[in-house]
Amino acid sequence: MPKESSGVTPLARAARYTPAIGLDDTRGFQPDMARMRRYRLERVREMLARSDAAGIVLYDPINIRYATGARNMTVWTLHNAARCCFVATDGPVILFEYRNSHHLADGLTGIDEVRPSISWYYFGAGQAYRREAARWAAEIADLVRTHGGGNRRLLIDLCNPVGAAELARLGVEVDEGQPLMEHAREIKSPDEIACMNHAIAVCEAGMSAMHEAIRPGVTENQVWARLHEVNIANGGEWIETRLLTSGDRTNPWFQESSDRIIRSGELVSYDTDLIGPFGMCADISRSVLCGPGKPTDEQRRLYCLAVEQVETNLANLAPGKSFREVSETAWRVPPSCMQLRYGSIFHGVGMCDEYPRIVHFDQFDAYGTDGILEPGMCFCVESYIGEVGGHEGVKIEEQVVITETGVARLSGFPYDEDLLRPVV
Repeated sequence: MPKESSGVTPLARAARYTPAIGLDDTRGFQPDMARMRRYRLERVREMLARSDAAGIVLYDPINIRYATGARNMTVWTLHNAARCCFVATDGPVILFEYRNSHHLADGLTGIDEVRPSISWYYFGAGQAYRREAARWAAEIADLVRTHGGGNRRLLIDLCNPVGAAELARLGVEVDEGQPLMEHAREIKSPDEIACMNHAIAVCEAGMSAMHEAIRPGVTENQVWARLHEVNIANGGEWIETRLLTSGDRTNPWFQESSDRIIRSGELVSYDTDLIGPFGMCADISRSVLCGPGKPTDEQRRLYCLAVEQVETNLANLAPGKSFREVSETAWRVPPSCMQLRYGSIFHGVGMCDEYPRIVHFDQFDAYGTDGILEPGMCFCVESYIGEVGGHEGVKIEEQVVITETGVARLSGFPYDEDLLRPVV
């Protein structure tokens, strides 16, 4: 049966929680990067061995980094296909690196060879893109012939149509590669969890800086900039969205930060979506009151509902449960908030938001995916509570890991005590 609103237990549990790790605890932290890279490459090869494919070509820079440890201009290469890598199921790992950047792979022992990348995306190749795509396809097809053992099936995570057509012309059977990489990244090693804890500590230091900056008269953008500043200053990398809003811009959700001036008595809601040190994601959401003053009963009501949803669903996670089970037994969103509810109740997290995405019970048959919670899976537990026509909305999100015996909270930024007091 679904867990109904208790009004007491989840809020009491939330009020007792205190952070387990802070930025000072992570100073000087250095994981065993070679061991983490070996684990990741082994995960990719394990999935390839099950896939009946000769290998996989990776263009997504997050996937390249996962499989090889190599990174180069990550955000730029998310929209410019300037580098890729080939991982044979039984053979070498070959990195095709952007020109004059081969030195960035020095010391990465999982890479067997570095070659210059053939740029056939239109910005890089211009009107010669078809010719360059043919050159690229010929090189990739040769690798499939050489290392595929007669298997002509090749997985690719991202590929423009002209490249796929050239590979098909050369007898290579192209298939979708992103599902394989999502499943490879699904189970985190202890080294990855340690890196995620470090990224979360940096993120929460940035959240503290944002909260210190929130006062009447500052703009949303000025507050949001503090998170970026702390992240970059502490070895972080980028932030994937601009989800910080105030006052009536908190409802509906998914508006981006702006030059709107924050006023006293308004809620400020945000979602960090932060890629921190070691390329690990810290995806935490909070809502906070801009003082001075006390929250209204309506603000407290929305806030307590959001926290109750997160805390109830967090406590419902356990190894061995199916995705369907945690969906069907999740906290029920009140009818008045159903239309604007968040699109998922849980989603995976690692180097970014990752598989799986667990949807609400009434959407599971149409959009759900089958699976089992396993130790090492990391999740974000989501809530957005707002009503159609309502003035404000509350965003709360926590980051957790499935353990052998239950679930452990990774995020630890405290809730707002004034907003957390239930409305009597």
